Amino acid sequence: MKYIVMLGDGMADYPVEALGGRTPLETAKKPNIDRLARYGELGMVKTVPNGMKPGSDVANLAAMGYDPECCYTGRSPLEAVSIGIDMAESDVAFRCNLVTLSGEGDYQDKVMADYSAGEITTAEASELIQAIAQAFSTEEIAFYPGISYRHCMIWHGGPVGLDLTPPHDISDKTITEYLPGNRTILDLMRRSFEVLDKHPVNEARRAKGLNPANSIWLWGEGTRPGVTSFEKMYGVKGSVISAVDLIKGIGICAGMKVIEVEGATGNLDTNFKGKGQAALKTLLEGQDLVYIHVEAPDECGHHGDTEGKVQAIERIDEEIVGPLLEGLETAGEEYSILVMPDHPTPLSLKTHIADPIPYLLYRSTDRQASGINSYTEAAAAGTGRYEEHGHSLMRRLLGMPVRECPNVSEACAGKKETSEADFL
Repeated sequence: MKYIVMLGDGMADYPVEALGGRTPLETAKKPNIDRLARYGELGMVKTVPNGMKPGSDVANLAAMGYDPECCYTGRSPLEAVSIGIDMAESDVAFRCNLVTLSGEGDYQDKVMADYSAGEITTAEASELIQAIAQAFSTEEIAFYPGISYRHCMIWHGGPVGLDLTPPHDISDKTITEYLPGNRTILDLMRRSFEVLDKHPVNEARRAKGLNPANSIWLWGEGTRPGVTSFEKMYGVKGSVISAVDLIKGIGICAGMKVIEVEGATGNLDTNFKGKGQAALKTLLEGQDLVYIHVEAPDECGHHGDTEGKVQAIERIDEEIVGPLLEGLETAGEEYSILVMPDHPTPLSLKTHIADPIPYLLYRSTDRQASGINSYTEAAAAGTGRYEEHGHSLMRRLLGMPVRECPNVSEACAGKKETSEADFL
């Protein structure tokens, strides 16, 4: 049996007026996923525990079978692992976005015009992060380049629990009330504007009509991750396919095989077809499970791009799901597939929300007519099935008994009573 998680980041939504009161999932042409819905199980699942922020970090941990209440230590540490940073116990990692702030006057009066600085290229961003590192690095603080607008700051012995605001949560808003209370963090952000605003990279971007990356924005702090081996917990060998450092970092911490796909960008121009081909290849070469993460629906949601979000869902269906399942069936492989977003990213809000999301679970060995013709939010909610704990879906996919907390880790100890013997 082969196992697949097809995760379309942020693809759940609210009804959209421009789509005639339908959601992107209801609008998109997705014959392959809808075929699964006709013979699979639909329901709703809560991937973000009460009291936790609806980030892709928390929600993807749950989707990958980890209880965030046990093992979550912050978003940025997972990204730090992905880009090769060896964190010490006392290190605190911060996500360092390159953003576009607009408006005249003082820093605190500016507007979050673009949380991704126009999807700045990695080459341009590397120059800017190098300038930031030269200006602000100390024995305690270091900056590391990532991909596009996503970078990392390490603060040796730094603080946690700062309640920092993700920049994608405040698109088009004045930043005044969202600025950090920590003086060091705020000072770095303020001074970064002085370094970046007139930097040659940004002057060249303005000349091309592109958004300048004129400030850093620090958020998502956390300490070294406490994630247990996926194979140890579930007894299967897994691979992760994603363009996003965060998801790769979860995979690395979980001891899973992280597969790089040429042309995978995390945006609508990503290599959908290449991801599907890589997923089929890893399964046929011996891996038991593949976790395919596609960021494009989420990015379109953040930008309010209705047409793009529909297109992203259609391309997931046509270029990943269809060819992947056809390849497994041709090879004579039995399979189970879980289709889901991690969280909704409504076009009307341009940010994540913690609402339950629709899931679809299909087994090639157990085809039973569901009476449902399409995978949508309404269809899933209409079944009355509801999973309170997102991490339980992984055990459902693998045909294992559901436990309250599947984690076997030091991070879990002291938070929930558990032992390795309970879950193996």
